[in-house]
Amino acid sequence: MELTEAKASLDNIIRKARVHLYKPIQIAEILHRDRVEQDIDLSELETYRTKSKKWRDLICIPFLGRTSTSSAKYQDDLFNVAAVPPSAISVLGVENRNKNGIVESYIYDRFKQRYGQMSTALNYSRDANKKTFDLEEFIDLFWKEPGLRRSLDKIYEIIVYSLFSAIVDELDVNIEVSLNPAKIDVLKEFESFAEKVICINSENTSFKSKANINRVGVTNAADRGLDMWANFGPAIQIKHLSLNEKLAEDIVATVTSDRIVIVCKDSEESVIKSLLNQLGWKSRIQSIITESELIEWYERALRGSFADAIGDKLLKSISDEIMLEFPSADNSDFMEFYKGRGYDKLTDENWK
Repeated sequence: MELTEAKASLDNIIRKARVHLYKPIQIAEILHRDRVEQDIDLSELETYRTKSKKWRDLICIPFLGRTSTSSAKYQDDLFNVAAVPPSAISVLGVENRNKNGIVESYIYDRFKQRYGQMSTALNYSRDANKKTFDLEEFIDLFWKEPGLRRSLDKIYEIIVYSLFSAIVDELDVNIEVSLNPAKIDVLKEFESFAEKVICINSENTSFKSKANINRVGVTNAADRGLDMWANFGPAIQIKHLSLNEKLAEDIVATVTSDRIVIVCKDSEESVIKSLLNQLGWKSRIQSIITESELIEWYERALRGSFADAIGDKLLKSISDEIMLEFPSADNSDFMEFYKGRGYDKLTDENWK
């Protein structure tokens, strides 16, 4: 394999990667191990296939605060012929050794660039106030940057969560759990279970709790399942992309709640309704919320009658959630790592 072809394979996985760049970082750490430790054979996949995940994670944990949650099969797809096979890694390894880590540097330059773009979005949410924050403009920051577009689902999730949680908190809603008095004998039989699982016992057969909404956290690359859940019932699934039959099946099959709320783009609403009717699942959908409704609710939260109570809380939540999801957006430690490996001193016309 020629170097141009090997570089094209690498560029392809960088282009397809979400902002975290797990797979490109894994390639970088394989090349770094080969260059520095010289204890692997790049042409022999089994000398680094499994170990390289640990090398990748040592980088990802301090700078991303997490590691890949994708299946082992999905992670191993990195080495397929259509991605970056050992034949390509071997060619990249020769170039990397001959030029003191230039390919590693190239990958981490892309990581730095992606997070520089994410920093722009973070700064927008931090610098804006109730009068200046514009939801459509904020979303456009991600649509217009190819490097961030594949992470738009997470940003969409963040803006929905921040709004929903701020409004529910301001409404000061409480929920009550109580026992049917006719079941007191069953409660006594399973009192230890009731205390540990339901938080009731024979002396206290009910309790009140503040209503809240929670994000599930990192989802896998298949972009399916539950995004948020509320302790008062609904399970919330965020979709900013087209919902086809396969994804619809994934949502309903992986979420057991019978009160599912779907948030989507306006153009998808009729398609989603039609699809759910065809599959016989409309009864499990509590509601469908469109992007235009989100924009209207954001306008009220930031500039409406209760903006003083909700607005600042909403904007802080957005910036806080971005930092939780993308910690390197505000992480100077990465530059210390970058310079410590000497990447800042490497230049090459073919690896700009």
